[in-house]
Amino acid sequence: MSIQKWAGISWGWGAPPLISILQEMFSYTFLVRAVVVGLLVSLCAALLGVSLVLKRYSMIGDGLSHVGFGTLAIATAMNAAPLMVSIPIVVLAAFLLLRISENSKIKGDAAIALISTSSLAIGVIVISFTTGMNTDVCNYMFGSILAMNKDDVKLSVALSVVVLTLFILFYNKIFAVTFDENFARATGVKTGLYNILIASLTAVTIVLGMRMMGAMLISSLIIFPALTSMRVCKKFKSVTFCSAAVSVVCFFIGVVISYAVVINNNTLPTGASVVMVNIAAFLIFGAVGFIKGRIKT
Repeated sequence: MSIQKWAGISWGWGAPPLISILQEMFSYTFLVRAVVVGLLVSLCAALLGVSLVLKRYSMIGDGLSHVGFGTLAIATAMNAAPLMVSIPIVVLAAFLLLRISENSKIKGDAAIALISTSSLAIGVIVISFTTGMNTDVCNYMFGSILAMNKDDVKLSVALSVVVLTLFILFYNKIFAVTFDENFARATGVKTGLYNILIASLTAVTIVLGMRMMGAMLISSLIIFPALTSMRVCKKFKSVTFCSAAVSVVCFFIGVVISYAVVINNNTLPTGASVVMVNIAAFLIFGAVGFIKGRIKT
């Protein structure tokens, strides 16, 4: 493949057509696994992100990702399956976050900060005493596209399907709890149960995605698509569908850019590439929303 170079940066999409890049990219099994899991996780994160952003609880993703970092470190020290250890613990952390914020003087943002920083510290200490502070820490913090093996893919696909199925089945209840929790409670909806459902599904999605995106960047899959779609769409259903589409497209473009762009003989980090594409989409949708608003007035 011929490569164009400029200022020390090699651009993989310069001379060959996009089709050639995609064919070469998907000839690697690990990339196919990463894209399949990434697209499913992006879809789950986007759907749940709409409710979390509207409920002003979007930073739960950041807090739970730090819990995930700590559990991944412990799983590595125990030579255990990372996902099998992380998922139940992070789901429990999500439940505790809701209980602490609802029934104590420690409110939501403080509860997230308390649990996330504690988990991050535990993870760093565990890694320091086991594998040492090496490149594994960087992979945990910022993700690695090489992190997914066959067993992880099978479990991730299965759990992603479960998350999507539960979201679709309880869509109306999630909608009610998101927009007016007090009214939903008055009409007999078990709001506490559905809040736990949202938090639990979010926890599972975060654990599945942080292997690739990393603890520092996984919350972007929850926050950015929802905020981006809200620049243009106003109804809950349209925001949800738009958010899902934006998330999937941005992830795919981010992975392609990560593979195609080579800087100093190194490809771009996948998680960072996906986030940058989401930022670009947010700015574009923001400009479109601004123009639409000006036209209406």
